[in-house]
Amino acid sequence: MNRVPGRRQLKPREQLMRKRRVGAVASTTASAQKGVTRKLSSRDEEMLKHLLTHPQDFIDSPAFYVKKADNKIYVEVPDVAKPDTSWYHPVMDDISAARGRTVKSSQQVILTGAEEKILFHQFNYARFRVRELQKEIDLRADKQPTPEQAEAILRWHRTADVVREQIAETNLALVLAMAKRTRMSEVDFADLVSEGNMALLRAVDKFDAGRGFKFSTYACRAILKAFSRQGMKLSKYRQRFPTDFDPKLEKSNYLETKRADFEKDAAEEVKRIVLDNRAELTDIERTVIEHRFNIKRDGTEPEDEKPMTLEQVGQIIGVTKERVRQIQNKAMDKIRTELEAKFLGNQEENPDESVAETASLN
Repeated sequence: MNRVPGRRQLKPREQLMRKRRVGAVASTTASAQKGVTRKLSSRDEEMLKHLLTHPQDFIDSPAFYVKKADNKIYVEVPDVAKPDTSWYHPVMDDISAARGRTVKSSQQVILTGAEEKILFHQFNYARFRVRELQKEIDLRADKQPTPEQAEAILRWHRTADVVREQIAETNLALVLAMAKRTRMSEVDFADLVSEGNMALLRAVDKFDAGRGFKFSTYACRAILKAFSRQGMKLSKYRQRFPTDFDPKLEKSNYLETKRADFEKDAAEEVKRIVLDNRAELTDIERTVIEHRFNIKRDGTEPEDEKPMTLEQVGQIIGVTKERVRQIQNKAMDKIRTELEAKFLGNQEENPDESVAETASLN
């Protein structure tokens, strides 16, 4: 068998893929020639209605107007490898190691400039065909498509979606890399990736491969611009609806309330220690503590009486106020030891301040 000079021989798998592609592209013409139509599903009817009311945009190219453009764009071109996206988990900051797949270990596809041009020609040619069919339908008196036109416009629309998805999936790693590099404290990582994916799809729709630039260069700028818009949008929202802690908006302070409850319980425990004499105080020590902190021996609540000063207690027991201070400190040490052993446990409180403050509450 003679080989065509300058053309490599296709592998069996490539030949099979090419046959499938030829069948898919030629099916539009074949169905029209044979008059084969099918009943549209409700989903297809909704899509058809949308296509008839929204003019299809596309990036034009001289290659669309040459003879047998279908074959030149879809058949007479090398196959472009499809990406493996099983590693992609956009809701995670890092790719899960448990799944055992990473960007490097998976089948990473990096398109050349020629391969990008092939895919974008296929994508925009399908949209071009949709637009041509829209014009034909618009010229009809009833503005409604024939069954053949309806089948054709839906088929070209699906072709455009398939190629668009392939381009986007090939560049998913670009979004993830840009999101990790552009961390924003005020924007959630998953929201950042989601915004980047939307920007990637918009970039696919607007990119003109005929200008000779790489798609990744164009997409990076679009993704970064989307990140910036998301950050500014969230910043404006937080300025209008602040979520920072404001003590004035709180009904009560939790820590202060808990501390007040603890001090009240501690004061009651000190009072019981003195009344039950669990600290083994002497009679003079009990007298000093009772008068200094206004504790009644019968356990009743004191009326409006104020605690006595050191000098007043000294006059009752017949000693100087300095001696009363010494007796009080010795009694407080005993009370503190009992309080720590039976009530405070391992609480990290300053003993002198804790006992003095809690006892003075009553």
